[in-house]
Amino acid sequence: MAPNTTMEVADIAVVAVYFLLVLVIGLLAMLKANRSTVSGYFLAGRSMNWAAVGASLFVSNIGSEHFIGLAGSGAASGFSVAAWEFNALLLLQLLGWMFIPVYILSGVFTMPEYLSKRYGGRRLKVYFAALSLILYIFTKLSVDLYAGALFIQESLGWNLYLSIILLITMTALLTVTGGLVAVIYTDTVQAFLMIAGALCLTAISLFKVGGFEGPLCNEIKYMQAAPNITAILLSSPNLTYSESCHHHLNPKPDALRILRGPRDPDLPWPGFLLGQTPASIWYWCTDQVIVQRVLAAKNVAHAKGSTIMAGFLKILPMFIIVIPGMISRIFFADELACISPDHCVEVCGSAAGCSNVAYPRLVMSVMPVGLRGLMMAVMIAALMSDLDSIFNSASTIFTLDIYKMLRKQVSSRELVIVGRLFVLFMVVISIAWVPVIIEMQGGQMFYYIQEVSDYLTPPIAALFLLGVLCHRCNETGAFCGGMVGFALGALRLVLAFVYREPHCGQPDERPSFIKDVHFMYVAAILFWVSALVTVAVSLSTSPPRKEQIRTTTLWGLKERKRLKQQGRDKAEEVVIVGCQNMLNDVDMLSGDLAHRHANSERPFKHVWTCCPTCHVN
Repeated sequence: MAPNTTMEVADIAVVAVYFLLVLVIGLLAMLKANRSTVSGYFLAGRSMNWAAVGASLFVSNIGSEHFIGLAGSGAASGFSVAAWEFNALLLLQLLGWMFIPVYILSGVFTMPEYLSKRYGGRRLKVYFAALSLILYIFTKLSVDLYAGALFIQESLGWNLYLSIILLITMTALLTVTGGLVAVIYTDTVQAFLMIAGALCLTAISLFKVGGFEGPLCNEIKYMQAAPNITAILLSSPNLTYSESCHHHLNPKPDALRILRGPRDPDLPWPGFLLGQTPASIWYWCTDQVIVQRVLAAKNVAHAKGSTIMAGFLKILPMFIIVIPGMISRIFFADELACISPDHCVEVCGSAAGCSNVAYPRLVMSVMPVGLRGLMMAVMIAALMSDLDSIFNSASTIFTLDIYKMLRKQVSSRELVIVGRLFVLFMVVISIAWVPVIIEMQGGQMFYYIQEVSDYLTPPIAALFLLGVLCHRCNETGAFCGGMVGFALGALRLVLAFVYREPHCGQPDERPSFIKDVHFMYVAAILFWVSALVTVAVSLSTSPPRKEQIRTTTLWGLKERKRLKQQGRDKAEEVVIVGCQNMLNDVDMLSGDLAHRHANSERPFKHVWTCCPTCHVN
């Protein structure tokens, strides 16, 4: 099946209507919201309902890198990549039912601010703020731009730089003017658009591949989706092919399983449970992009409702992204499973592999006119939602955790202005990073994101978990644990970039501790080492002050509830005693009046009926 790369007038019209709709929603949000205060601009005045927050959570996570990366990994290795989506369903509930009540009780705006309140001091706050901004650039911003550029290039053939600059500028304009209210309202519309468009693509592609004949038929077709090596070599005589590349060409025997053996190169189940899950706690429970949306909820009940809604929505990517990626391999096995680095460069411009083009190739092949425009709008929605989330959260962290620390006396108006200026700074950095993105290894982009994150984030997850659960951990222990974990993770990250995985046909000369130890096992080591160092150092030093743990731990939350209940019980006791005393006084007064009017002709009325609150018939 050859992809149709022509966008008709109807497709362009759909994209234009989408842009207009987003701008109108952003303007309405600007008129409705109070953006002149820090809470109004950065946390939407804590006024959002559970549905809007839940939709924003889903869209902030499902960016263009998911449509490109998840579908590409599905095409290359099958169902395993869906494990991250199902894992998120559980971690979102951990956020809503354990972390968010503590965050709201502590009254924080940012996650570095929480670390500062919980442990005291500045160094943890500065460390986490700086690390968050670095991660936003290297694992969020850069990858999103690469994914969006890849889709635009595949579908439209537009000038790459002009398209990226247009998207970044529009997203930054929306974020700068509207704040988090505009971001959440546009995310709500984008969530509906993304789900509707992706469901259309899934239904059409399943129909085209014969998916309604039964799942077994599709499984057989996917497992047989290997490139025709003879036809490829005949069509391109200059290509070289090595037998050592053969294991990359056929789908893996366990491609239809999610969790795999302990030594699987994609998803070893012990590493996923012990290493990837703690690392994912950083993203779902402590990352500013996610938590900031939940903090914008009206109250704890709406916050919990939003995580439940987002958890159910996270079931969808398996069916609307991963499965279409696998179907794309059935249609384009000769291209997605390119037979050599030279062939990969010829197909998609990347020697590492072409699985990342699975989703755009499928869109341009199976979608009719008009719906192709809808899917283009979906990809733009995904890219813009991720970018506006990154811009808003990054400006929040920089403004409240770094700028406010450097400038002691600062007004709310100045903080909002600085936040907007920092968004513009992020725009400049984004555009400057585009050449680096173009040269970045193509491979399986989703695994690139996870690998970089797993080397840097497990110590952060350990600090937050211990901070919420263990009131004995102190700042000295947290700093030592965080620094040990960061040093080990940064060292492994540098070595991983120095000793890159060779292309097929090249000898693998990497050291065994790089080649044979999966990054998920490294994440497990980093998490548990950081946790043990934190606990050991904390127990050997003085405990934190009570005011540090009163509003920043689950223990403090339970203690607050206990004191509130005691207060209610005492208040009820006072009311009951007061009512009893009043009834006694009324009885005495009634007896006295009855004695005085015993000989009166007027009938005596029960005097206690004048006390409607405490009367007894």
